[in-house]
Amino acid sequence: MKITPLEIKKQQFKKTMRGYDTVEVDTFLEMVSNDLEEYLKENRDLRDRILELETQLVDYKNMEKTLQQTLMQAQEASGKSIENSRKEADLIIREAEVKASEIVEKARGDFARAKEEISTLKARKESMLAKMKILLSSELDLIRALEIEDDDGRSRDSSHGSGKEHLEIDEILKKL
Repeated sequence: MKITPLEIKKQQFKKTMRGYDTVEVDTFLEMVSNDLEEYLKENRDLRDRILELETQLVDYKNMEKTLQQTLMQAQEASGKSIENSRKEADLIIREAEVKASEIVEKARGDFARAKEEISTLKARKESMLAKMKILLSSELDLIRALEIEDDDGRSRDSSHGSGKEHLEIDEILKKL
């Protein structure tokens, strides 16, 4: 059974002859009642404080749970972002490799065409040189034939040259 401060104050004892001093007992009961009242008030205050702290604790646990979920979501988003960045980088590298291969193949094709064109030009040069040699040779033969005719029937005059022209034309033909 719980006893209240008011019950302590109102408590009455029977009076006996050789009993306790009533003033002293009343004073003690008053002190006990006051102390008990203070303890009960303090106990109520502490219970209220405990309730308040438990409420805060629940709130903090909810915040902690929310923060942990947020942190996990941020880590997942970060991981996904990193993975997406890696995939994008790989794609860029593959595209660059394909473009590089295309450039190399185009360069090889251009090189082959240039080489073929050079060969064609060399062949044309050789053909032209051969034609020019034939033409110059036939012209030289014609000049020699004309000179021989001149020598047979007439004397040479100084306008026909000194004969050095024959040597120069022969040297040109040899160089070609």
